[in-house]
Amino acid sequence: MTDEKPHVSVKNSGGVNIVEFADRKILEELSISEIGKELSRVVAGMDDVKMLLSFKNVEHLSSAALGMLITLNKHVAEKKGKLKLSDITPQIYEVFKITRLNKLFSVYGTAKEALADF
Repeated sequence: MTDEKPHVSVKNSGGVNIVEFADRKILEELSISEIGKELSRVVAGMDDVKMLLSFKNVEHLSSAALGMLITLNKHVAEKKGKLKLSDITPQIYEVFKITRLNKLFSVYGTAKEALADF
């Protein structure tokens, strides 16, 4: 194990894995790759995955991060799970709209709203 802090924290609440990002800016390839690996490990370890990604700490997201989210969504779907996103800033949500990812993902204003819909 390295001394580096994880890029995400995962806690379980009522069978839902709630993921919060530690980084305000998810821009660098290496960070995105590490986040993808961390989230894939969570998904790989369970059936009927229920995962909520809370973006409340995130201010900037690169296109590579969007790609990682699409891949994660595919892994969750393969396990017949559910992936929901919450707390996305208006600027980041605009990118989701432009790329039509708001149609692919279930996006909620708050984590509480997303949890209520699982």
